[in-house]
Parts: sequence; structure tokens; C-alpha cells
Amino acid sequence: MSRAFAEISFTPSVLALQKAQGSAEKYATFLEPETERGDRIGPAEEAFIKQRDGFYQATTSQSGWPYVQFRGGPVGFLKVIDDTTISYADYRGNRQYLSAGNIVDDDRVSLILMDYPNRRRLKVWGRAKLVDAKEDVLLMSKLRDPAYRALPERAVVLSIEALDWNCPAHIPQRLTVEELQPHLKPLHDQIASLTAQNEELRIALSMKKD
Repeated sequence: MSRAFAEISFTPSVLALQKAQGSAEKYATFLEPETERGDRIGPAEEAFIKQRDGFYQATTSQSGWPYVQFRGGPVGFLKVIDDTTISYADYRGNRQYLSAGNIVDDDRVSLILMDYPNRRRLKVWGRAKLVDAKEDVLLMSKLRDPAYRALPERAVVLSIEALDWNCPAHIPQRLTVEELQPHLKPLHDQIASLTAQNEELRIALSMKKD
């Protein structure tokens, strides 16, 4: 657990519950100065982010309600700009603008990036800024997917406040169709080989009968 995560998450009410439940001493170590800060993207975090094809994003509405949205795209659509900044292109969707509207009012955003096959999870806290596509053409050129015909309306740029690798316990192991292919190929090859052998035997038996 990173110190930046603890400083953000361990509010007075959280600390009070930790004390009441007997875990305060255990978690107090994460608030000590020598604990790793955890607010910079290192090589491990950068590689992990670049491999993702989606993430969960939480914002807070003007009335105080949390809103969680899944953002998906091609692998690597969430870009690492530098060691404190990540960004992605925001394309026109159903035009409800829930996340965008929430960010305008409260720029605090939380992301959860999942790697289900390897049961890994990275949590990200940051402050988001909306950049109109026409305002920063260079940034949009870095974020836009050339294979996607639609044009992005804006960029969402997140300044990192904290990063935390979360415990893998209870993360279900799931694979996409693409991730399953390396595991399924040997089975497909074996089925194809057995099918060919079966056809050869059928032909051989047929010839004997004739």
C-alpha cells in the first residue's frame, strides 16, 4: 500500500473505525514518512497501463452521488504521457455526458485497471481535466485511434495523485476471446489432426470393402 493512497483514503472516519476494530496500528505504518510515496508511474505501472483494453472510472456528481463507468477500447488506448499523467480520447457516445459533467464540477477521479487472466489490479487516484479536441491538436493526434472512424470530442487528462497495487485475493480469473486463443490453439490443432486421421481411416476402410 502506498503512502499517497493512505493519505487520501484514511479519512478521520476511516481512522476512527480502524481504531475501533483494532487495525489502526497495522495501517498507521503506511502513513509514516519512510513509506514509499506511490504517486509516480514507474516501469511496472507503465507496462501494465499500456496492456489494458478498459478500466473502471469513478466520478462524483454535483449532488454527491458516485458514478462508475466502464471505459473500453483497443489495447493501449489509455496513454501514459509522463510519470504523473495519463490520458485518453473521449469519443461521442450516448451524449449523456455524466462523467464529463461530473468532472467539470469535481475533478477528482478514481480508476481501477484490471488484469483478470493474471489476477492483478492497479488503483489510480487523480485529478481530471477535459481538453476540447480543437484546443490541443498534438495531444489528440497521440490519443486518437486511426482505425476508429469516429472523431474524439475531447481528451481526458488525469494528473496522478496516488497509485496502489491491490491484493489479488478474490479476483476471478477471466479471459477474453483473444486471450483464450493461445490456450485453445493446441486443442484446435489436435482436433484437426484427429479429424484428418479419422478421414484417412474412413477412406482406407471404404477401399477394403470395395
